[in-house]
Amino acid sequence: MTRILPRPAPARAVTRLIEAGTHPLLARIYAARGIQSRDELDYSLKSLLPPARLKGVDDAARLLADAIEAGARMVIVADYDCDGATACAVGIRALRAFGADVGYLVPNRFEYGYGLTPAIVELATGLEPEVLITVDNGIASVEGVAAARDHGIATVITDHHLPGDELPEADVIVNPNQPGCDFPSKALAGVGVMFYTMLALRAELRERGAFAGKAEPNLAELLDLVALGTVADVVKLDHNNRILVAQGLQRMRADRMQPGIRALFAAAGRDATRATSFDMGFALGPRLNAAGRLADMSLGIECLITDDMGRALNIAQELDKLNRERRAIEADMQQEAMAGLDSIDPGSHASLTLFQPEWHQGVIGILAGRIKEKFHRPTIAFARGNDGEIKGSGRSIPGLHLRDALDLVTKQAPDLILRFGGHAMAAGLTIRETDLPRFEAIFESVVQGLIDPADLTRRLETDGALEDSLYNLETARLLEREIWGQGFAPPVFDDTFRVENQRILKDKHLKLQLKKGNTRIDAIQFNHADPAAPNIHAAFRLAVNEYNGVAGIQLMLEHFEAA
Repeated sequence: MTRILPRPAPARAVTRLIEAGTHPLLARIYAARGIQSRDELDYSLKSLLPPARLKGVDDAARLLADAIEAGARMVIVADYDCDGATACAVGIRALRAFGADVGYLVPNRFEYGYGLTPAIVELATGLEPEVLITVDNGIASVEGVAAARDHGIATVITDHHLPGDELPEADVIVNPNQPGCDFPSKALAGVGVMFYTMLALRAELRERGAFAGKAEPNLAELLDLVALGTVADVVKLDHNNRILVAQGLQRMRADRMQPGIRALFAAAGRDATRATSFDMGFALGPRLNAAGRLADMSLGIECLITDDMGRALNIAQELDKLNRERRAIEADMQQEAMAGLDSIDPGSHASLTLFQPEWHQGVIGILAGRIKEKFHRPTIAFARGNDGEIKGSGRSIPGLHLRDALDLVTKQAPDLILRFGGHAMAAGLTIRETDLPRFEAIFESVVQGLIDPADLTRRLETDGALEDSLYNLETARLLEREIWGQGFAPPVFDDTFRVENQRILKDKHLKLQLKKGNTRIDAIQFNHADPAAPNIHAAFRLAVNEYNGVAGIQLMLEHFEAA
């Protein structure tokens, strides 16, 4: 069941925004998202929070500046998702521009697991580093940091994940979510943390006279990478993150991108001059992530750090091929998951736990997300690992902090979860295969105790009705140019329509022609093949649809029901 609920837009805030020159429709949408003044829509770099408030960033800058001056070898230990890949690329490009001797290592997720483990430190020693820098990981790597210390290697942790009860004894930790850090934006992605670390390092090198007589590296050139990683990691787009994304989009639209970003746009068949956060989240990000899911994320990182456009295009085509393979695997897994759920009533459960021995470890997170979306239940999907273990990836719904739920499971059954970590909406864990029934029962009990039953009904917030005069290409383009994402949701409207025509595309997408007043409008709902009633109440996004060079509008239906 889905409840369509309009977001309230405080009248005073709407009026203030209109008086400050905001388009009336945008004023209503922004006010409904808590925007009080035009200052919160200022996406210039001067509005970016200063690095100095990020705990540990100045210490990291001094340590790295000392290492550069000493000619010390540095190695970045990356994570295997889009955030980790872009964070690594930002580090490699910035440090090399500063004159550093730096390489990178991105371990195979299936062999080495997550974070800076002792095994990964052993692997890294082959590169003879004097400094290890983690990006998008490391805050939970207590044993790995200790192993690095035993080898005489300094460690700089840059991460954004929530810390556990014990912090690693690294030389420096830069993480807005570590204890004692009062950085106002706790929502920085891993790439955002690395970008801030590089800003602080540049300031430190500037003070030391490192750029005397030569041009200072322009770190703004890396903002396309920062934007991509921020959107793809689905972190909250608070004001600071919206600045980073807006600046990155500005560079993409002006064709001032890294070769790898340009190549990814080409592989995805998207027009970079009209780049949106949607492109980053649903076109570029998945292609990079496919490398980490099915192969080796070093392929994605190489795409982002090469300056050879031809090589970037070749790698982007490989990434596109991997993404198509990933989608085929995902479709098969989803079909198996749905068949497995036929024997139960998902509505009678507060959570869903899924497992098939043949499932692909790299795709279970996407599968969990798909099942979560369909049934609106916190979902964990497991795949078989090594030595009798199974690895799970979970996705949650508003109202349940998934990592906290797993933490409570460990308190109730300390021997059950071997490893876990994550965020409110996504988490990963490892258990023994023989413990799956016990985990399923305890997790279900924990979720029932934590979640409000009302949160198990999907609530779809909308921005109300769209005036008849605004069903046009100009409005769609206006909305397309703005910054939307997690925590700053893209506009969704709702209204009633007459269904004049409908048909199924590719056996799974419902294509409709709707009538509103005297206006006929095309609409589509993806992955929905059930027919619509003659009159429907629909929640939708207004989108641009281009076909054979002709642009028009199309409603992207999020949900509909008989009116």
